[in-house]
Amino acid sequence: QVQLVESGGGLVQAGDSLRLSCAASGESGCISAMGWYRQVPRKERELVADITSDGSPYYADSVKGRFTISRDFAENTVYLQMNSLKPEDTAVYYCHAGCRVVAGTDDYWGQGTQVTVSS
Repeated sequence: QVQLVESGGGLVQAGDSLRLSCAASGESGCISAMGWYRQVPRKERELVADITSDGSPYYADSVKGRFTISRDFAENTVYLQMNSLKPEDTAVYYCHAGCRVVAGTDDYWGQGTQVTVSS
């Protein structure tokens, strides 16, 4: 089992910055990719950014150039630096970790942290 604990959400104004953190514990040695998803009511959860075990990042088009994902492998922590925030970035942000198992990959999720961007 892997536990993910997020922090760093909040209420900001458009143009401001926030940094989200997600610390993994438990059987975290199995983790391959870590990343961030977000979800708004009545919509599916969408991938914002993730980073592989070799440090390769991926960004959704909507956040490219504004968000930066990073990972501290020693601390089993992933960060999302969000700059130039827009009202449309408002969502609950969830940390995700993929854990390698014999049959494939198990998915683990954090509890979610609210990010609200006012105009």
